Amino acid sequence: MGRMNAVWMWIRHHGGPLLWGLLVLVLVAASLRWWLGPQVQTEAVQRRDLLQTLVASGRVATPHRVNMGAQITGTVARVPVSEGQVVRAGDVLVELASTELQSARRQAQQAVVQAQSRLRQLTELQAPVVQQTLRQAQASLGTARASWQRSLVLFEQGFIGQAALDESRKVWALADAQVLAAQQQVTSTQAGGAEHSLAVGAVAEAQANAEGVVAKAAYALVRAPAGGQLIGRNVEVGDVVQAGKVLMTLSPEGAMQLVVQIDEKKLRLLALGQQALASADAYPQQPFKAQVVSINPSINAQTGAVEVKLDVLEPQQTLQQDMTVSVDLMVARKPQALALPAGHVHDIGGASPWVWLLEAGHAVRHPVRLGLRAGPWVEVLDGLREGDAVIAWPTALRDGQRVRVQP
Repeated sequence: MGRMNAVWMWIRHHGGPLLWGLLVLVLVAASLRWWLGPQVQTEAVQRRDLLQTLVASGRVATPHRVNMGAQITGTVARVPVSEGQVVRAGDVLVELASTELQSARRQAQQAVVQAQSRLRQLTELQAPVVQQTLRQAQASLGTARASWQRSLVLFEQGFIGQAALDESRKVWALADAQVLAAQQQVTSTQAGGAEHSLAVGAVAEAQANAEGVVAKAAYALVRAPAGGQLIGRNVEVGDVVQAGKVLMTLSPEGAMQLVVQIDEKKLRLLALGQQALASADAYPQQPFKAQVVSINPSINAQTGAVEVKLDVLEPQQTLQQDMTVSVDLMVARKPQALALPAGHVHDIGGASPWVWLLEAGHAVRHPVRLGLRAGPWVEVLDGLREGDAVIAWPTALRDGQRVRVQP
């Protein structure tokens, strides 16, 4: 108890100077802290590989689609395929009722048979008959000529009269006319003659008509023009379809394309041949390579975007028509570029970007000229050198203010 009283007595006699000493010590520490400035965090400007990408979403598309329809009007009898099915070239997609077409084809084929029979009859039967008729007419002509000559001798000798001579000459003239008629018939039945040409023409006409009917009958079957996947079906059994109506839509097999929309502000960054890494939203863990092959020269007035098409460089079994895809388009690359984090740059989107640069223990506002932006990093084209210390935090500083680097 006596010791405690002694302590309190010492404090009462010496407490004032002690408090003043502590106060002075605090004031000196605060003044020194103020004079040295706030603590700051810095980051050195460094060289690194920069890769600038544009991220966009789009869809899977084939370079073209095929709309298929019937070429004739008819009733649908069979639809052996379904939407989404993979078909091969020549597969039947739609079959129309063809009873009338089959009947017309049989009639046309029968007409061909009849025309060919008429030609054979002309060449195998009629031609030999007219040849025989010509020989008979020539023989009759010879007999009539000889009879007229005998009659002429008898008339000159006075054995027959003028009437008998005239009758003999008439028989000769008739026989001569019959020879001429027979010769014309022979000529007509020979190759190149009138009747032969008509018969050949009739055969050709019947065959052409039959080919037309057969072709029209083939129109009852709508076939796949190429292999691919059916992505649209607009027909059912029993439908009456008109010529030209779209019944099926085919996505032909082959190279897939990605169609994406890019903001027109980024148009200056785009170029043909640029590489990209894409993935379907349904399979995000399966990225694949693509390449820019088309940049639409027009801008969509409503969305302010430009359409870009990319070829898929390697076949992807998982891709399907109209799938949604995400694309990282590599628009620029710079190896070992001078760079710093974009968050350390003030007014980065303005006309005069700047940074807080640490110089001899002071924060100095320093202008910079920027280049490529790659994710969180930005290229420094001018204003800084490799190793310069840029103040990252805090940012509420005064130009020329003394600062301390945080250990």
